[in-house]
Amino acid sequence: MGYAETYAAWQADPEGWWTEAARALDWDRFPTRALDDANPPIYRWFADGEMNTCHNALDRHVAAGRGDQAAIIHDSPVTGTKRTLTYAEMRDATARLAGALRARGVEKGDSVIIYMPMVPEAVIAMLACARIGAVHSVVFGGFAAHELAVRIDDAQPRAIIAGSCGIEPGRVVEYKPLLDSAIEQSVHDPDFCVILQRPEHAARLGPRDVEWEEFQKDVTPADCVPVGGADPLYILYTSGTTGQPKGVVRPNAGHAVALHWTMKNIYGIDPGEVFWAASDVGWVVGHSYICYAPLLVGATSILFEGKPVGTPDAGTYWRVIAEHGVRSLFTAPTAFRAIKRVDPEGAFIGKYDISCLRTLYLAGERADPDTVIWAQNRLKVPVVDHWWQTETGWPIVANPLGLEPLPIKVGSPSVPMPGWDVRVLDEAGHELPRGTLGAIAVKLPLPPGTLSGLWNAEERFRKAYLTTFPGYYETGDAGLIDEEGYVYIMARTDDVINVAGHRLSTGAMEEVLADLPEVAECAVIGVKDDLKGQLPMGFLCLTAGVNKPHEQVVKDAVARVRDQIGPVAAFKLAVVVDRLPKTRSGKILRATMARIADGEAFKIPATIDDPAILDEIREAIRPLGYGG
Repeated sequence: MGYAETYAAWQADPEGWWTEAARALDWDRFPTRALDDANPPIYRWFADGEMNTCHNALDRHVAAGRGDQAAIIHDSPVTGTKRTLTYAEMRDATARLAGALRARGVEKGDSVIIYMPMVPEAVIAMLACARIGAVHSVVFGGFAAHELAVRIDDAQPRAIIAGSCGIEPGRVVEYKPLLDSAIEQSVHDPDFCVILQRPEHAARLGPRDVEWEEFQKDVTPADCVPVGGADPLYILYTSGTTGQPKGVVRPNAGHAVALHWTMKNIYGIDPGEVFWAASDVGWVVGHSYICYAPLLVGATSILFEGKPVGTPDAGTYWRVIAEHGVRSLFTAPTAFRAIKRVDPEGAFIGKYDISCLRTLYLAGERADPDTVIWAQNRLKVPVVDHWWQTETGWPIVANPLGLEPLPIKVGSPSVPMPGWDVRVLDEAGHELPRGTLGAIAVKLPLPPGTLSGLWNAEERFRKAYLTTFPGYYETGDAGLIDEEGYVYIMARTDDVINVAGHRLSTGAMEEVLADLPEVAECAVIGVKDDLKGQLPMGFLCLTAGVNKPHEQVVKDAVARVRDQIGPVAAFKLAVVVDRLPKTRSGKILRATMARIADGEAFKIPATIDDPAILDEIREAIRPLGYGG
């Protein structure tokens, strides 16, 4: 079936449709029904079934005779090392670590924090927890001690598994002092910490610490433990507006069923093929599409420890693709903007044979048309934007290449996937006509694989996602749906600004600015204005080699927005900056920039890549009369 037929089949019988999808996996007890709807708006999938995610990701493939196939390829340009682990090797390593954890008292339902760099042992640790029914919570390696402490107190882990260090271009980040400081700051004390000693820096161990290899000596490998379909697989913390992070809970069965379905139908990946999600295991993309989904379907997953530029150059992505035979690359638009800024003509691409690459997938933030078109022209493959969130775990809106490649509309992540009933609502919760900008919401129940709640915070879960629009999940994103059903995500709801009574999308302005040949990357925020309520302010990062005067670039930018969006946008404020403040996953911190511009107090986001950029932003906008 093509897309329309598949989506219609899901609409006609959602439970039957997902039950059929569930048959692709191994179950200890197949569920008698798919959806438990006894307690709306809290729903559970496959709740009376029993299965094990680690078994389905590893043991199942070994038993099918594919143990010698590569499961994980670790490519680390920052250390100059490469390493391949087969499915059989991954199963054995995971069983051994799981056995060691169980021998030290970690049981089904206990939580374990993982604080590691991009090394195979991070994936092994995740799967080892899943193997014995423990709940893992991966915290981005090198995260600040205070933020780690907050997560320790919320998750209350029985154990912490950490690396001795992470490697950044030009520096080694010691993890152990951060971990020790976090434990000192937290109220909860873990029973023990397992430390993977990396050759680049050996940590000094304390009384509660045990070295990775020593920890696993003489242990009995653990078999997979059956868990309930609705039992939690992991907690993943995402930023909360109150400053208290939200622990998104992912249940086992729905997660495995949904992710398995996506690999073939959305990403077009078959067992044995190589898939590369250029992200970090600390983010949802790393959970879903580095660790779990590729292994659930029996593919080979690339674990990359490096950057799109600087490790060593703007050609590192093309080297990895050529060397390992990558079929599909999934990365954030910011990675391509970084490559485009350094290598605007794509000269590095010609140095490698990347004919193996079938598709580029972009997600994590809006994929501006200029970046999409640049990638299309130089890679000569479909460039597919798709939209999802930490909370959803897999794509809400995508172009299902494995089902049926749909026409690509640059600027749209395409159409809702089966399981997702996407609507555009006004502030009162009424559905808006096609083509009208509003709040994007999803009719309940959410499909399998989405969050089942927040860790020990059901009321917060309801308030954060389920109360603004009763009967709907509030995505927090704004956009529209066109006459053909294509969805356009224009901005976070907070980024839709009100200029003299006109609701305008900052994302639409960013698209216009990104189209200027001198502009490599840009951001638009709303700033307070006594007369109009809000005004848009643009930040422009220039392409390498551009020597046009900044004043002229700003003048051209203002003229372009006036011409393509109109005087109603009142776009007059813009500055050229060297870089934009971002999270480590590449998301631009627009809300923080707006608070700086308005002279408001703000908390430095825990996920920021470099806090010094905020001072640069403040100094850049002071000549415009903003920034306090």
